Amino acid sequence: MSDLRPLSLPPANINQMTETPQIQTTPPQPLAIIHLTIPRSEMRTVIGPALSELHATIAAQGLAITGPWLTHHLRMVPDIFDFEICLPVSAPVTPAGRVISGEIPAMTAAHAVFTGNYSGLGAAWSELGTWLAEAANANGLKPATDLWECYLAGPESNPDPAAWRTELIRPLTPAS
Repeated sequence: MSDLRPLSLPPANINQMTETPQIQTTPPQPLAIIHLTIPRSEMRTVIGPALSELHATIAAQGLAITGPWLTHHLRMVPDIFDFEICLPVSAPVTPAGRVISGEIPAMTAAHAVFTGNYSGLGAAWSELGTWLAEAANANGLKPATDLWECYLAGPESNPDPAAWRTELIRPLTPAS
């Protein structure tokens, strides 16, 4: 899904992430999406039903799911989550109910993998941000305002949070 770009990268002093962060380019990928703006406290109660709705819509349209589920965080406000719950699909979906068609755009982004309970994601993002400040600047890039999380393995695949793996993806734009 990704191609490495030859970039000047700082060494990673990582504690939260299990792999050294990398800057990669990715091609576009069609998505089935449900957009939500909710209080942070409701996060755990909305994801399961939204994923079930996405799965049902995709199945009803005869499309294939082509990878793990993702969230696309559009606005970072401490008490409000403005985000999209997404599943990559083989072709664009026809809008139905809350499900709309969208895509992961072609982009250059910082990628890192965090292993562990979702409660550690904040610290992992902070760590990636510190690394990214140097890496992006050295390559004439700056972080975009949005971010993505790709849930490679979670409670649906293993009840032990120590085995959960989340890819952190921070889009980058030219620093000009």
